[in-house]
Amino acid sequence: MSFEFMQAFKFIQMKTIIHNLDPRTKLLLAIIYSILAIMFEEIFILFFIFLTLFPFIFAGQLFKKWIKSIRGMAFLFLLLIIFNTLFSTFSKSISMIIRIMIMVSSFSLFFLTVHPDDLMLSLISLKVPYNIAFSFSLSFRFVPTIAIEAQNIIDAQKSRGYEMEQGGLISQAKNLIPLLIPLIVCSMKRAFHIAEALDSRAFGSTKNRTYYYSISYTKKDWLITVILIIFFIFGIIVKVFPVLLPDWLFWRFPV
Repeated sequence: MSFEFMQAFKFIQMKTIIHNLDPRTKLLLAIIYSILAIMFEEIFILFFIFLTLFPFIFAGQLFKKWIKSIRGMAFLFLLLIIFNTLFSTFSKSISMIIRIMIMVSSFSLFFLTVHPDDLMLSLISLKVPYNIAFSFSLSFRFVPTIAIEAQNIIDAQKSRGYEMEQGGLISQAKNLIPLLIPLIVCSMKRAFHIAEALDSRAFGSTKNRTYYYSISYTKKDWLITVILIIFFIFGIIVKVFPVLLPDWLFWRFPV
């Protein structure tokens, strides 16, 4: 068991076209791709939507990190194939896997290229209250930290001879208890430390705040936004009028 895949959601400071885009543009990308993934269940259509994410992944030089996020979900994909095949169809399980890959890839692209401070500024620009924006940004910032702590606890337990991966699924779930208790305790201690630090700095004492810098839409952001909206409208048209597409796009596995 490894939490290394959660490092794929840790912001990486780079100078690429995707990194330089406005956070709101990348949030729109993640939302549109997630909606499209939910709208369709046809394998070929979902696979086409999935392929359109690759230009963004390569433009942001994120392929290795993206592979980690997908590889870390291999166990979940295996469970989906087993249970959906048993209780539904194999085609349903494949479409579900592609759907999850689209949503994970789009939000991984967002988290890897958006700094927590930029995320907070983008939420504030969308009229989200500062307290909520700050809380969301803070929780986003500590996701990789919690993953590192979880992996350290697992390594510590293994070094003491505790086997966490023995037995079936139920046994492995029970073996997680020695991991969850210290992880929850560490998270609570960190929360208290952050609360004390915020109080010592008079957090929330004034409503009129100033910011070190601001974010703004550029021509590249408007171009990507227009392309995403056109892509989304095209997806809606295809969903409403499926007769416009060839029959082979609706092919399913016979089982």
